[in-house]
Amino acid sequence: MRTASLPAEQSRPRPATLYERLATPLVVRTLLAALVVVILGRTARFTGLLGPVDLSDFDILHIAGRMVWRGDIADAYHLPALLRVQQELTGQQDFLPWAYPPPFNLVVAALATLPVSLAYLLFTGTTLAAFLLVLRRIAGPFFPALLIALFPVLVITVSCGQNGFLTGALIGLTCLGLVHGRAMAGLPLGLMVIKPHLAVGVAVCALAMRRWACLAVAAVTAGLAAALATLVLGPAIWPAFLRGADEASANLAAGLYPLFRMISVYASLRSLDLPAAVALAVQAVTAVTALGFVLLALRRGVPRRQVIGLAVVAGLLVSPYAYDYDLSLYGVGLALLLPDLLDRASRLEQAALLGLGWVSGGYGFVAGTINERFVAAGAEPPVALSLPGPFLPILLALMWHVLRRERAPASAARAGSVPASAAM
Repeated sequence: MRTASLPAEQSRPRPATLYERLATPLVVRTLLAALVVVILGRTARFTGLLGPVDLSDFDILHIAGRMVWRGDIADAYHLPALLRVQQELTGQQDFLPWAYPPPFNLVVAALATLPVSLAYLLFTGTTLAAFLLVLRRIAGPFFPALLIALFPVLVITVSCGQNGFLTGALIGLTCLGLVHGRAMAGLPLGLMVIKPHLAVGVAVCALAMRRWACLAVAAVTAGLAAALATLVLGPAIWPAFLRGADEASANLAAGLYPLFRMISVYASLRSLDLPAAVALAVQAVTAVTALGFVLLALRRGVPRRQVIGLAVVAGLLVSPYAYDYDLSLYGVGLALLLPDLLDRASRLEQAALLGLGWVSGGYGFVAGTINERFVAAGAEPPVALSLPGPFLPILLALMWHVLRRERAPASAARAGSVPASAAM
């Protein structure tokens, strides 16, 4: 899908913001170099040259891919069977369940044709590059500032080798298409069948904006992906997937997942030992309220770019099952909103946006590192609290509060010569 950089609602110059003062060329180059170093280090880790290490998220992607070629991928959706395969293939076991929809099995099957180290390097390197290119298209001159804001999420995702960059790139391409009114925005939206719960916000936005052609393309794309998975894996894969989804729900309710890595309100409440039913009810209210911001923005005639950005962030608040690496979507939403936020936000509000974003993205990495040290010493992991859960609703509310405000007079005067986003 052909894309173009999104026009900002205003032109420069103006006094540098907190984000822009931090995003010097030296800092940006250093951060990008650090990501390369982490990727190369993790690649070396997967070769086994650094000694035995615990299984990681990418290991389970590779194991599931190998199970596709073995013909027993349906067993991946049943944790006891998956643990046996983990032991058989790696000599280790860990709580790394498999709950992805069948179309994603085709992706990991392609990765499994390579050794795990090369598969990690190829998957993480290419999806990171694609994600950053999409963000650059959206953010334009604000990309360096965006990189600063999103750096903890980038680090956690390259460290674990998960698919956050892939889903972030797909949602970003969808947003580019929606802003420019293209029906082909439905192509990447349909490919989000691999993680459909993360696409709810954007899908609701497209529905509310009456993008029927886009939604039709998305439905056809998702249907074709499902049909291909059925053809390759067999129809029995779907009952196995549904049983796996039920098993995952039960495990989530039982608190078996690493809640400190999760970013939902549900996870935060469960980490405080509140009953699962109460946490789920609060999660439902949060989801409805977040999506309500999107509908309210449309009703009030908010510029299209802002509506779509709010929808992406709101989509992170829908599902109880969301991890820190899924915050790549926050980067897409922020890329859409950052020009307008920086023209309206006070220095304190800018600091709050940056700080809350950093804590939400980096908390799981820090907590996980602390827990690993204690486990290695034979002690119980001390950090169980899921902290980001309440921060994301606060971030969405703060964005809404700032965007409702009129631009500073100087910015408003300049905007008259560049009315592109206001006219959308």
